Amino acid sequence: MSVARSMDPDQIGFDPARLARIDEHFGRYVDDGRLSGWQVVVTRRGEVAHSSTYGLRDRESGAPVEADTLWRIYSMTKPVTSVAAMMLWEEGRFELTDEISRWLPEFADLRVYSKGSTLKPYTVPAVEPIRVWHLLTHTAGLTYGFLQTSVVDGLYRAAGYDLYPPADVDLATASATFGELPLLFQPGTAWGYSVATDVLGRLVEVISGQSLDAFFADRIFNPLGMTDTRWWVEGDETERLAALYVPDPRSGRAVRYDSLGSLAFRKPALLSGGGGLISSAADYHRFTSLLLRGGELDGVRLLGPRTVRLMTRNHLPGGQDLGTLSTGGFAETTLDGIGFGLGFAVVDDPIPSRLPSSVGEYYWGGVASTAFWVDPAEEITALLFTQLMPSSTYPLRSQLRQLVYAALVD
Repeated sequence: MSVARSMDPDQIGFDPARLARIDEHFGRYVDDGRLSGWQVVVTRRGEVAHSSTYGLRDRESGAPVEADTLWRIYSMTKPVTSVAAMMLWEEGRFELTDEISRWLPEFADLRVYSKGSTLKPYTVPAVEPIRVWHLLTHTAGLTYGFLQTSVVDGLYRAAGYDLYPPADVDLATASATFGELPLLFQPGTAWGYSVATDVLGRLVEVISGQSLDAFFADRIFNPLGMTDTRWWVEGDETERLAALYVPDPRSGRAVRYDSLGSLAFRKPALLSGGGGLISSAADYHRFTSLLLRGGELDGVRLLGPRTVRLMTRNHLPGGQDLGTLSTGGFAETTLDGIGFGLGFAVVDDPIPSRLPSSVGEYYWGGVASTAFWVDPAEEITALLFTQLMPSSTYPLRSQLRQLVYAALVD
């Protein structure tokens, strides 16, 4: 399945010549070697206005990016896990204010880092339990080992949790370990990008009684026809997966990164709700279309429209933005003027970021430079796929926003 343009762009408010600038601009990244290849899809009012590919999915073999190329989407898994959790919420299985220790007892007696080193940390008791909404908003006090910005990050790495978990550790074991480690801050008092969505995935497992991969398949992927989205690739499908790259520190050219990229060729022990999926443009286009349409697509409803609206409002304490509440670690977003909902960054004020966007737009991205956004005000969805780590290497996302909104002329 692929994403083909379904309507002349000028019929839905886009200038075709201006949309062509997308290919011209990002083509230069491939031509000078900074990227191996990419794929872009832009829609409006449910119609595909622009769909293009350029370059190679595997530079070394010469295989081109094609419409059905598979991409490691990493943290673009997080919105899928958030949707899964909110499907259970709609069934009355939990309330957003519930303490997660009700299902995950490892989070019952939490400690919060106060001072000291990784060898001798000093902690204090948590004054507030982690609640479900804390997981959805990254305000739980959890962190990531790969951030390398705090003592608590160091404790995660010492426990074996860096960019990837220890080999053969499953989601239940990882969640138990996270519950034993100190929190970075008191729950609900700050924002820190973290393993919170992995813990949320474990919560989905315990509440539903299914493994996360089974829940995703039965409740999301199969009903939506997302036939390409999976946790690993094998057999003939391995040829469709784009290779993973990092920038050479001297030349800036993309260099193959098989030591990490090859992990996609075997079933993971840990089903990471925070970063484990592989997908295609066509599949993720169906997912963003579902969101834009308020939780329904082609007669299949996963969420009610009011639930989607609830998820895509700013839930940060006091309506503050990430610039105020962020602990300063890595995030797949700018911070000023940006709030956070139940699984998505949310634009509260587009001016501080100096980027064209609409109030209420929501989005996220992945560490290999993939990205998406949904703009309900303009009825736009946009998708960007490539495989370059880290996502902070080039301003691909902000540049795509510039080019898309500059082409919108109605």
